[in-house]
Amino acid sequence: MPVLKRPDGEIHYEVHGDGFPVLLFAPGGLRSRMEMWPSPPGSPHKSWVDWTRALPEAGFTAIAMDQRNAGASRTAIEADHGWHTYAADHIALMDHLGFDKFHVLGGCIGGSFCLKAVETAPARVLSAVLQNPIGLHPDHPEYFPESHAAWTKEQLAERPHLNEAAIASFGRNMWDHPFVFCVDAAFVSNCPVPTFLLPGTDIPHPAATSAELAALLPGVQVLTDWRGPEFLEQQRTQVVAFLKAYTP
Repeated sequence: MPVLKRPDGEIHYEVHGDGFPVLLFAPGGLRSRMEMWPSPPGSPHKSWVDWTRALPEAGFTAIAMDQRNAGASRTAIEADHGWHTYAADHIALMDHLGFDKFHVLGGCIGGSFCLKAVETAPARVLSAVLQNPIGLHPDHPEYFPESHAAWTKEQLAERPHLNEAAIASFGRNMWDHPFVFCVDAAFVSNCPVPTFLLPGTDIPHPAATSAELAALLPGVQVLTDWRGPEFLEQQRTQVVAFLKAYTP
């Protein structure tokens, strides 16, 4: 598996296909990793398309990755880390691969990674697909802080030398924010790139967050019915058509 060396560790990634690049951010919260895209052999289909296969079949290059400290990727966890740290990894990976301009597509936490990538490099990201985006649930504000506490225990069990106070500070940088955590509503309402939204409906992916995104994002395309095997082909067709419409 190819590896991107970072100043504080390494990021594992894969490249599939040969065409205009789409940087993929897998579901899984802070455990976002490449293996989340495909359905395991013999198991029911996941509710989303495996974009590592569908995009190359449609003529794109799909770049998948294990986020820092997820899957096979390991880096430091510092008190000042946050969404900007992930965005720096994402831009560094595209620099490493020689891709100046690209699309982004993210599921779950990947929706916020997409928006942060747009904010970080608006001249390079040409469009963004937000699939099941996370957000602050109005009735369950404790969800992500509690998830961060569980993730912290996993990290410390694997690497006891990590600084627990630094991990807690990192968590506040990630989750002590409203809406989609990574950018504010003002940025979303002036988002400089075309967007496609596949709305969320549960606690980590609140319907209220997706409704607000749909109301704020300029000219956003929304596919409301997208979950489940019966909608996979519609999901694939409409997302591919959207990406092709904004490919040079």
